[in-house]
Amino acid sequence: MSYQPIENYGVIGNMRTVALVSMTGSIDWFCHPHFDSPSVFAALLDDRHGGRFVVTSTHENVRCKQVYWPDTNVLVSRFLCSDGVGEIQDFMPVIDRGADASANRLIRIVRVSRGEMEFRVTCQPAFDYARASHTVEATGHGMIFRSEHLALELASSVRLRRSGTAAHATFRLREGETAVFVLREAPEGDGTQPAPSEAESQALFEKTVLYWRRWLSQCKYRGRWRDMVNRAALTLKLLTFEPTGALVAAPTCSLPERIGGTRNWDYRYTWIRDAAFSLYALLRLGFTSEASDFMGWLDARYREGEHRHRDGEKGAPLQVLYRIDGGHEIPESTLDHLDGYKGSRPVRIGNQASGQLQLDICGELLDSVYLFNKHAAPISYDAWKHLRSLLDWLCENWQQPDDGIWEVRGGRREFVYSKLMCWVAMDRGLRLADKRSFPADRTRWLGVRDQMYEEILTRGWSEQRKSFVQSFGSDTLDASTLIMPLVFFMAPNDPKMLQTVAAINRPPAQGGLTSDGLVHRYNVELSPDGVGGDEGTFNMCSFWLVEALTRAGRIDPAKLDEARLLFEHMLGYANHLGLYSEQTGLSGESLGNFPQAFTHLALISAAFNLDRSLDPKTC
Repeated sequence: MSYQPIENYGVIGNMRTVALVSMTGSIDWFCHPHFDSPSVFAALLDDRHGGRFVVTSTHENVRCKQVYWPDTNVLVSRFLCSDGVGEIQDFMPVIDRGADASANRLIRIVRVSRGEMEFRVTCQPAFDYARASHTVEATGHGMIFRSEHLALELASSVRLRRSGTAAHATFRLREGETAVFVLREAPEGDGTQPAPSEAESQALFEKTVLYWRRWLSQCKYRGRWRDMVNRAALTLKLLTFEPTGALVAAPTCSLPERIGGTRNWDYRYTWIRDAAFSLYALLRLGFTSEASDFMGWLDARYREGEHRHRDGEKGAPLQVLYRIDGGHEIPESTLDHLDGYKGSRPVRIGNQASGQLQLDICGELLDSVYLFNKHAAPISYDAWKHLRSLLDWLCENWQQPDDGIWEVRGGRREFVYSKLMCWVAMDRGLRLADKRSFPADRTRWLGVRDQMYEEILTRGWSEQRKSFVQSFGSDTLDASTLIMPLVFFMAPNDPKMLQTVAAINRPPAQGGLTSDGLVHRYNVELSPDGVGGDEGTFNMCSFWLVEALTRAGRIDPAKLDEARLLFEHMLGYANHLGLYSEQTGLSGESLGNFPQAFTHLALISAAFNLDRSLDPKTC
């Protein structure tokens, strides 16, 4: 099988891990037992050797469609041809918080609703990113694939045959008939289990549907774009690691930002920045329990940071990113035996950015904690003491150059966005201290906050470009400055902000960053980042432009009209299921890891604020 476009996939999961399912019924990405575990199926990164689990129609001229069961993360892949209509219902039952990850089950129910159809099944694992060999053992209920460190059982209501290191079957179903496949961790010894009966599998399906619908019923958004916002919220929930409350940036690794390029990163970890923004989005929608879980995870990271400082370690109190279990070590390496998606090499696992200095995470963190205290639950005094230590550290270190939000690898600079978010950290810290009457060095914090503000306005503004720029002393635009009115640093109608929005909103040929409403992060030719190559437009930045125009539109109705037009335009770049990757390519294709949390949370925020500006009664 050839590589599928990234946008041709849907995603299922159980808040432990996910599987990416193509429109043609092929599971081409699946890690077990967790998001950041080694892959079992990785055809997405190597079409020949990566491994896949295919259930598809054998008929010619089949039309394929894919939808989510309404208000759930249950995926339906449908096959339509002259002989009939068949479908696969793919889902992973949600397991209890205390359950071991070995309880993971990936269930595929195949049924024919009209006529008669023939299907082909191929299950070809490639354990440990296709580095580990495995054996195949036939059982009375299916097959066991056994590698050195992991054994998975494929139980089936269809008789499977072994072929090398794979399992195959071809079978026919008539109208009303079903076949069931369950992939799960193999029990120790010989105690295998049969696939669920039709009644049992239907009960699991209904229980999973009920879980997602009950969860989504908490959503308070009732605006114009409810379907898209609901899908974005369901996606964010799917990317949450339920045992700890951590949220992964994306469930995939090394999907390229340019086909054939080298900008291929591993996003299966928890960035403080991404998780903090997600907390804001979920709070907006009324999902307070997820915010509470993340706050618990964050509190553990505070304590670890303080212990390290007491032990004499230097550096920032918090890392940029962590493993989903809170682990600190995320060494980056390349898998040179894999071809990469459509030849995009190297394939990377781990992430070197874990050792970077990114001062902006202090701002995103404090902003989210401030909102959590306001909208969810009061924070504890112990949590405040951790935050106070962080702000005291920031007072001493905010003037350092850093690696920035975009995690450049070409040397540290004094990025405007980093300084902006340092200001946000001090501002929210002061607000929180006053709101809760917490003890704090208010005089010092206030002085540092004002110093930050003045410095950004003087050194981060270019009179030549009539815009805020990427870093102090440069004249390069950066879309991250669009967030200034969103965090209440600049008034949305301030002339400097309006000029910045106008500068970014011009086409690249005219010195701007926007191509037909889609926004680039920055110009990689004018601002080399140490990585090389080019990339697509950055979906989150496109939604940031919508928000900046929305806020300006509260004074200028023409800008509100433009914001709505751009938002609707961006919705057209979602895939058939309403999902987004990190970037959009020149021909509208999805690029980068998929689905990406950042994009979906930015969509939620843009929709919420645009609706509120158009009609305050909708939100």
